[in-house]
Amino acid sequence: MRYMMLICGVESDEMPADVFAKLEADTGEWVEEMDGRGVRLFGHRLRPVDTATTVRTRDGETLLSDGPFAETKEQILGFDLIECADLEEALEVASGHPCAEAGTIEVRPLWEE
Repeated sequence: MRYMMLICGVESDEMPADVFAKLEADTGEWVEEMDGRGVRLFGHRLRPVDTATTVRTRDGETLLSDGPFAETKEQILGFDLIECADLEEALEVASGHPCAEAGTIEVRPLWEE
C-alpha cells in the first residue's frame, strides 16, 4: 500500500545552522536507507513558504494569495511517497525520519484504484 508522508516543521532559516546541517545529513542517511529497502518511491524538499501561492475558486472567481493558506508555526517542508506492507510499517518508516524528532510527519494512505 502506498502512503504519503507530509513532513512538517520550522523552516531552515528559523533554526541554528549547525542544527540544520545535522538534520540535513541525517535526512540524507534516512533517504539512502529507505531507498535501499525499496520503501521510498519518491520525495523532495519544498521551497520556503514565502514562495507559495494559494489558489481558491469561489463563485467562478479565482482568488490567489501569497503564502500558505493558514498561518501556523510549522510548515510543510517536504514529502515522501512510500510503499509499505501496511500502516504499521509506514509508521515505523515515518518514525525513523529525522524530522519526526523536531517536527511532525503526517502519514496518509493514498486512494488505490
